[in-house]
Amino acid sequence: MNDPQNAFTGSQKFSEPVYLVIGHLRKPHGIAGEIAMQVLTDFPERLKKGKKVFLGDTHIPIRITNIRWKQDLILLSLEGYTSREKVAELTNLDVYVTSRGLPSLPEDQYYHHELIGLNVFQDDKMLGIISEILITGANDVYIVKKLDGSEILLPAIESVIKQIDLVANTMQVLIPNGLLDN
Repeated sequence: MNDPQNAFTGSQKFSEPVYLVIGHLRKPHGIAGEIAMQVLTDFPERLKKGKKVFLGDTHIPIRITNIRWKQDLILLSLEGYTSREKVAELTNLDVYVTSRGLPSLPEDQYYHHELIGLNVFQDDKMLGIISEILITGANDVYIVKKLDGSEILLPAIESVIKQIDLVANTMQVLIPNGLLDN
């Protein structure tokens, strides 16, 4: 089978997304063109004056001209947006960065976008493909879409997730008794 596309997600099996969402623009702040951004990244310290980000579904490139924190939000000033009225046009857009240049994670830790689309196996039996990741308080939960369209919810814990091989596009798991129907 030489089809490079993942039948469940439509994405390339061995590639990662070009853009990753890091924030969501809320409403203008003040009169000088600042806009509040809800932070959706674990690395907000990487956002700096001069950094290029991409706005909306069409990924419009724009540079940050100033950045400051206000409680749990970031107030951004963006190139070309110097008034409240002008920056209001950006309300409710997502803010993206490219996946190139992401910081390296410690061994055995992965970005979610690296796990989506992995083929999940128990021993030699393919169970399905990771289609989504739920973030819970205790641990993440991987949603594995089976070939018949049903789903398996796998807790992302050491006793269940045995091996992840990004090069081979596989995850080996050990399903706890009672989680799967025979």
